[in-house]
Amino acid sequence: MKQASSRDTDTLQTDAISLLTNDHAEVNELFEQYKALAEDEGSMTTDKQSLAEEICTMLTVHAAIEEEIFYPAVRDALDDSKLLDEAEVEHQAAKDLIEQIEAMEAGEEMFEAKVTVLQEMIEHHVQEEEKEYFPQVQKSEMDLKSVGEAMKMRKQELTAEMGGGISLTQ
Repeated sequence: MKQASSRDTDTLQTDAISLLTNDHAEVNELFEQYKALAEDEGSMTTDKQSLAEEICTMLTVHAAIEEEIFYPAVRDALDDSKLLDEAEVEHQAAKDLIEQIEAMEAGEEMFEAKVTVLQEMIEHHVQEEEKEYFPQVQKSEMDLKSVGEAMKMRKQELTAEMGGGISLTQ
């Protein structure tokens, strides 16, 4: 019974939509941690800086695997490119804001505002993906497992490359 559970978990981790959904949940948790720090007047700016950097890195990797692997596969699988076009515009807006955040230090004027706006943008993007976009993809003929495997491998490469917090947007 334990082996079947392990295989199920492995399948979930390599399914493209599950991988993306897990990323969404992880970055949401990081945003919530940041929000708690921002509300705590006694919190250290270094903690905010570190958490903001982690959020930016995670979002940069996530956007890259979507843009490089997932979106092209979806364009092939679906006839409707309107949602994809909008998603790519949203990605560019988020990458622009990430670049601004990465160029700042926690404690600078507008830093927290920019992280807050990034959170709001990402929440909107995630809602559209999970409620509108992913259900269409799941109904398509797209091989979610093989696309997920490619995304998982690329995510590991990018995460290793960005170990020093280097942004792909730069």
